[in-house]
Amino acid sequence: MGYALEGRTGTWEVVVGLEVHAQVVSKAKLFSGAATAFGAEPNTQVSYVDAAFPGMLPVINKVCVEQAVKTGLGLNAQINNVSRFDRKNYFYADLPAGYQISQFEHPIVGKGEIEIELSDGSTKAIGVTRLHLEQDAGKSLHDQHPTKTYIDLNRAGVALMEIVSEPDIRSPEEAGAYVRKLRSILRYLGTCDGNMEEGSLRADVNVSVRKAGEEYRTRCEIKNVNSVRFVMQAVEVEALRQIDVWESGEEVRQETRLFDPNRGVTRPMRSKEDAHDYRYFPDPDLLPLVLEQGWVDALKAGLPELPDAKKARFIGDYGLSAYDASVLVAEQATAWFFEVVAKGRDAKQAANWVTGDFFAAMNRLGRTIEDPPVSAEALGRLLDLMADKTINGKIAKEVFEAMVETGKDPAAIVDEKGLRQVTDTGAIDAAVDKILAANQDKVAEYKSGKDKLFGFFVGQTMKAMAGKGNPALVNEILKRRLG
Repeated sequence: MGYALEGRTGTWEVVVGLEVHAQVVSKAKLFSGAATAFGAEPNTQVSYVDAAFPGMLPVINKVCVEQAVKTGLGLNAQINNVSRFDRKNYFYADLPAGYQISQFEHPIVGKGEIEIELSDGSTKAIGVTRLHLEQDAGKSLHDQHPTKTYIDLNRAGVALMEIVSEPDIRSPEEAGAYVRKLRSILRYLGTCDGNMEEGSLRADVNVSVRKAGEEYRTRCEIKNVNSVRFVMQAVEVEALRQIDVWESGEEVRQETRLFDPNRGVTRPMRSKEDAHDYRYFPDPDLLPLVLEQGWVDALKAGLPELPDAKKARFIGDYGLSAYDASVLVAEQATAWFFEVVAKGRDAKQAANWVTGDFFAAMNRLGRTIEDPPVSAEALGRLLDLMADKTINGKIAKEVFEAMVETGKDPAAIVDEKGLRQVTDTGAIDAAVDKILAANQDKVAEYKSGKDKLFGFFVGQTMKAMAGKGNPALVNEILKRRLG
């Protein structure tokens, strides 16, 4: 059995479903022409439609529809050629109309699935129930004034895709892997930028617990969790809270809760509404959305290679391990960087350098793959210098550090610092002579059966040659001389 939690009454299984709100990448809002750029001055990106002035009519933004369909295709999901917009009625200070235009019974995208990779190397398919389009609400700012709440309507009316999973997730790790994988797919497709810190990807986490073989018990929804780490923490904290409630003889109440990462607890926000509480009905201002199959097919034909397909290709074409392939395809830009380094070279060596020294330098300097410490082309030229025996692997690490510091070409650094590998057997012979002459006692010990001393002679010879001897030749000459 996988992840389970122990309570006083035995083992409990955790059941999780996620509703991810992904902000659509588009220059205008879902039903108005107002801009969507992040970080604008409050209330400067609000049209009469967003502010719900009387008589203003919504007009659907075709780009947002296109982005939703592309996302559905990327999730291997059913695209519904006829969908409908509904009004979801609730009063909220930052929702000027008093209702949200959403989709209820007839969403634009139906069932799909996402394959996640777990730390033990296994994979698992998580079902997607649906994806629907809806408007975002504005933002209430409670920290600008001691007694008043300020409202910023810039976000009101921005297009969101709500992507709802099946309750197939069974652990914090699976929840984290699901959000990471979904985020990766959205970024590959260019349909959502996935910036959780800017609020363009947020998750509502539905958690319940049960004993093995039971039906589902009552769930609670934890609203607006805005990082992968917090999603994972919220699952664990809420599951432990519910186990405690059930085991103390009480019942878990269906409610909406908030996760407080500072205190590591969830706390109640309001009792959970059911669909009928929102009094959904078809929006009278919007016709049903009808898609032509030819248009959907054209979108499908234009999709980029997605992470799963790219991973399979990296394993098949480059002979990479599943783990290395997963790491390299997580971000589209990283996969592109690797392919430039690997082109026409030893792909496993390229993967080791990208995921090893290159990633380490990037983390140390706080740089991103879009602004790398060395270019893919330059890293490739460093591998070429090893392949043609100009330098050995140890010297290559030294050259790489100099490339990061100076931005110079690897060949120029090798020449400047005189780091060319010595492949002249005469020079190696001379160094070996010196070392053997200076260590007659160790030579005798080696010949009497102390094989482990061979490494000592290799090390001393390399040291004498300032690390520039060709290791294969040093080994070969020492074997011959000591044999």
